Order: sequence, then structure tokens, then C-alpha cells
Amino acid sequence: MKFRPLHDRVVIRRAEGDTKSKGGIIIPDNAKEKPQEGEVIAVGPGSRDESGKLIPLDVAPGDTVLFGKWSGTEIKIDGEDLLIMREADIMGIVEKTKAAKKKAA
Repeated sequence: MKFRPLHDRVVIRRAEGDTKSKGGIIIPDNAKEKPQEGEVIAVGPGSRDESGKLIPLDVAPGDTVLFGKWSGTEIKIDGEDLLIMREADIMGIVEKTKAAKKKAA
């Protein structure tokens, strides 16, 4: 199933949380704190200003973003848990630095 959000809404896949603490203790699912970072899956066309002109969104599919702890509405599409929220609820886009890219490789 394809899903296209309307107006200035964004669909986000929440990043996976850590399963172990820094000390090596395994954290059960019900005690884990939900991450406030995720990947943008789909975006709406944008909102309109007073004159009716379309204002495109700053985020695009594939962007990694940070959002508030209680932002968005949890939805389930094709068995996958996703978040849908307005672009205004997104705090920023995470851009990988060269050092982070080398560390990941």
C-alpha cells in the first residue's frame, strides 16, 4: 500500500533504540525510551500561504530528523509502526559529517 500525506504532514520511521545500556545491561522493550530520531518516509506537497501559493517542505524522503518526545501520531501501515506529524513538529535535520561517515564505514 502507498500512503501520501496531505498538506505539511510528514511520515517518519522511528530509529531503533538501544537494547543494551552502556554498562552492558539488556533493556527490555517495555522499559526502553522511544528514540526522538527517525527517517522521513513520505512528505506532503506543502502548505499554502494567504494568497494560495504552495510553500514546499524543507524535509525530503530519506532525511534523518529529530523531533519532540511527544510529537506526532503513531500509525500502522502494512504492519510497520510509523509516526505522522506536521513539519513544524520537526526540530531539525541530522546531517552526517565526514568523521561520522568514516566511522560508519
